[in-house]
Order: sequence, then structure tokens, then C-alpha cells
Amino acid sequence: MESEKAYRPHPLEVASTASGGIVVVTVSGAIDHASVGPLVQALAPDRLAGRSCVIVDMQHVSFMDSSGINAFLATHRDLTRAGGWLRLAGVPDSVRRTLRRVGVDAVIPCYPGLREALAA
Repeated sequence: MESEKAYRPHPLEVASTASGGIVVVTVSGAIDHASVGPLVQALAPDRLAGRSCVIVDMQHVSFMDSSGINAFLATHRDLTRAGGWLRLAGVPDSVRRTLRRVGVDAVIPCYPGLREALAA
């Protein structure tokens, strides 16, 4: 008897640090419908503790679907209304192509790395 192994992506790892008025959210793994929860929680206004400037470091993101795009667009909207901003840093080429294809890179600035996003 053969057993089937269900595909189970690695859980999304999300860590946040704050320095001054900027929150850096570091994300590792695949962002999809099943895993986006921790990212949404990290970007929730109550978790940002009143800070309205956020950089998401994506250098270790392997995949992103519309769930991640929707989370980023909602966060961008909320932060912009609060007088702040959202920046994406270190976006891998495969994810950047997706962002470009749907026009998100024209709305949310993308930077080659965290250093550039912090300096902008």
C-alpha cells in the first residue's frame, strides 16, 4: 500500500523590529492563502504601535500570490491615510515580476535591499 504525502509548505516566518519611527518586518518563506496570517498580523495597526512607516524585507520570500499582494495594498492604504508609507526591500526577481505584472510596484516602492529602503 502506497501512502500519499500532502504538500505542506513551510510556515511563513515573520519578525518585526522597530527603530525610531520605522518598523522593519522581515519575512521568510512562501506567502500564500494558507500562510499569510502571520504577515497580516505583523502589519496590523495595533501591532505597529502607532508607527506609520514600515519596510518589509522580502529577501527570503520564495513565492507570493494575491494574498500577499492584498495584504500589502491594504497596509499601504492604511499607512498612507496615517501619513506614513510602506516600502518593500530585497524583493526576489520572481516575486518582483508578479508585483510588476499587476502594477503594485507602481504603487508601493520596491528597493534592492533594506539599506536602500531605509535611506530613501
